[in-house]
This record gives sequence, C-alpha cells and structure tokens, in this order.
Amino acid sequence: MKPTASNPAASDLSCEVCGLMPEPTKTRLTVANVAVMLPIELLVHALVVETHLPYVAKVLVLTLTATVLVIWVAEPSAARVLRGWLHAPALRHRKKLGSAAALWRARTVLQDQPGALQKVTRALARLDTNILSIHVHPVAGGVLDEFVLSAPGDLGERQLLEALDDAGGSRSHVWPTTALAMADGQTRALSLAARVADAPGELPLAVAELLRARILTPAEAAVETPDAGTVLKVPTAWHGPITFARPGEPFTPAESARAHRLAELAEILAHRPAPASPM
Repeated sequence: MKPTASNPAASDLSCEVCGLMPEPTKTRLTVANVAVMLPIELLVHALVVETHLPYVAKVLVLTLTATVLVIWVAEPSAARVLRGWLHAPALRHRKKLGSAAALWRARTVLQDQPGALQKVTRALARLDTNILSIHVHPVAGGVLDEFVLSAPGDLGERQLLEALDDAGGSRSHVWPTTALAMADGQTRALSLAARVADAPGELPLAVAELLRARILTPAEAAVETPDAGTVLKVPTAWHGPITFARPGEPFTPAESARAHRLAELAEILAHRPAPASPM
C-alpha cells in the first residue's frame, strides 16, 4: 500500500521497494520512547502500588505490564505520533537534495532568425533554469542549439521539453548529464587528436569518446537501421568503415566533421614512413 499524502514523513521517506522508513538517530529515538513511556510507567506504578498485593507480586506485575506496554504501545506510538520529529534530519536532507541544481544537456532546432534564441532563454528563465554553455550547429531548416543547463532539482525532463517547444524549438531532446559536459569540446577534440597522433590504432576508441557513442561491430552495423541520424559511419582506408551509434541523440554535422578529421589524421600517420634510425 502506498503512503498517504496526509503523512508527509512516510510519503517522502519510505522506501519504494520495502516500504520501510530510514533508521532515526539513537538520540531522537531514545527521547521519543521516553516521552511516550514515562506517562505509561507512572500510571501503571500508581495503580499497582495502591493494591494490596504482596511485594513480589507487585514487582512481577509491574515488570510484565511495563514490558508489554513498551513493546505493544510505547514504541509503535512513538514511531507513529512523533514520526515527523524522528525523521526530521532525513527530511531536511531529502529537501536539500530535491532543491539542489541538476545538470541537463538539451538540444533543439530553431529558425535561423533574430530573436529565436532569446525566446528560448526567456522560457528557460521562467523555470529558474540557467544556461551554462551553448553550441550552435547549422542544420537543414535552421540551427541546432545544444545547451548545458543548470535547473532546480525538482524540475523534470517534461517541463524542459515543454519550455523548449513553447519557445519555438523543434525536435527537442533533453538528457541528464554531469559536470563533465562543461569540458570544452574543442580542447577535448585536440586532446584526442594528440592521442591518435601518438597511436593511430586508437582511432575507434578516440572517436567513440569524442562523440560519447558506442562502436558497432560489423555484424551490428550490417543490421543497424539509421534512426534520424543516430548512426554515423566513418570510412577509413586502412581500418575499414567504423560505425558508431548513439540512440536517441542524433549526430550533428560538426560532430561528423570532427570524427572524419580524426580519421584523416590517423590515416596520414599510419601511412607515414618511419624515420630512419641514426647510424
């Protein structure tokens, strides 16, 4: 059974798999148990002390009664009545995580005309979303703008897509990302070019890292159906064609050009004669 909305601690913190709440701190659990047990203990002692039972019988009655009441009444009552206070630290931590900024990569195709990008920035600003970086790629029918966005933690993919589409974007895509997306693309390409220059055989892995794509085996490439530009084939004279796939994220013309330039670099270096050894 799912937790009800009337119990915020249970609904916010209970495990989706087992339904259990996180373990409260020992200090808060002790204080909660004492707060619930003390009135019960006082009431039981007051009632038993007034009886005319023998001393040993009073001790047994007090011990058994207090034990049963603690197990069946006090601890469940403390967990239920003081649940919000018991789990307050975990609730505060969850709220901090929920409100922390999240990073997203987004792509949308805009008309190549003045004011198009301004509409997107205004739509994102209304969601309290900040544009950390932007790259523009010319494509057929306009320009493809690629963003790295910092958005509130409670903002989801659907809201971002709606903002991009409402601002005039089309073929929009949004993906969660990490701080690695802030690495400069040109610097990364140059670093991978140096890697290929040192070892041309590293070309497939370098291109896969550059494009954040998966290398397809020849058998996979033969049966792979291109899906709106998500499959890229890079021809090489010495290695044969290398096919890369990135489902759900089409390759841009700039990315294709970078991959082909890396392949040309590897081919030039692979066919360059080795320097003569000194006598």
